[in-house]
Amino acid sequence: MARALELARQGLYSTHPNPRVGCVIVAAGRIVGEGWHVRAGEPHAEVHALRQAGETARGATAYVTLEPCSHHGRTPPCAEALVAAGVGRVVAAMQDPNPQVSGRGLARLRQAGIEVEVGVLEAEARALNAGFVKRMEHGLPLVRVKLAMSLDGRTAMASGESQWITGAPARAAVQRLRARSSVVLTGADTVLVDHARLTVRGEELGLAPEQVALALQRPPLRVLVDGRLRVPLDVPFFQAGPALVATVSAEREVDYRAAGHELLAVPGEDGRVDLPALLAELAARGANEVLVEAGPRLAGAFARQGLVDEYRLFVAPKFLGSTARPLLELPLERMAEARELKIRDIRAVGEDWQIVAVPAT
Repeated sequence: MARALELARQGLYSTHPNPRVGCVIVAAGRIVGEGWHVRAGEPHAEVHALRQAGETARGATAYVTLEPCSHHGRTPPCAEALVAAGVGRVVAAMQDPNPQVSGRGLARLRQAGIEVEVGVLEAEARALNAGFVKRMEHGLPLVRVKLAMSLDGRTAMASGESQWITGAPARAAVQRLRARSSVVLTGADTVLVDHARLTVRGEELGLAPEQVALALQRPPLRVLVDGRLRVPLDVPFFQAGPALVATVSAEREVDYRAAGHELLAVPGEDGRVDLPALLAELAARGANEVLVEAGPRLAGAFARQGLVDEYRLFVAPKFLGSTARPLLELPLERMAEARELKIRDIRAVGEDWQIVAVPAT
């Protein structure tokens, strides 16, 4: 199963909106077939592994990181393919959270007389597809907020200047975060001040050529939250390709459509974009993971509303001073109001440090 998960990770940048899945087929104590799901609309991991195994799949054990599908989508059901191949046993890391599938694939295998086991390395399998799981179970994508800061917790000088706080290795790590995401979301201030494009740049990914090619074939949807439509259409963000603009009114929809962009009205309180409603809409469009790269105001709004599943903080060994801008716009008055986090990982990235943290509750 560990090998199947390793294979599944090869789809980290390409399977959206599908989950990342790997499969290993073992006969007489040796691997006879391997496969992983590359992209939506193409064969699933089980099919690739069965093709490689051929006749040796009969009576073999298939290890798969997610319950084999049982429904006809853009590809035939994998449960039927395993039955037709005559495998004797199927070990799945986890049950599929998709209501169309959940339990049905496993039931079909058992009905055909195939021995089934579920729950091997389940935590690792769920973590690999945490966004897909959340979308299926709650109708929302996983929200990851990326922040770059100095040791004194500052993100930009008082003037707004912020390039570059961190070094090239940290920026490459951010490129990989973008490439794995379904959506990269930002705010008007970031686009106006930093001239941000929020694109995936292949030359900065630091991946093998085949992984770069996969990542560039499925770029994330770039979303701009701009409640008052302050960002003009001639800025680099809009020149970099089609984007979705979330605002409070669609009165200028024709202008944006003519420029190749989509305007989505998501009105909320006080003339602001309703962020929970926006996330629900993105999930309905198949978004599993949303990467928020925004200034303290928008990032703070996600934090205040309890919408963040994970923080990725890149910390540079420098001070920007007391007049520089804070990490989040999160006004708190008492220690009891402090937002507690659990740190999942800390590691060096070049001269900088990456901290992965999640809300404690």
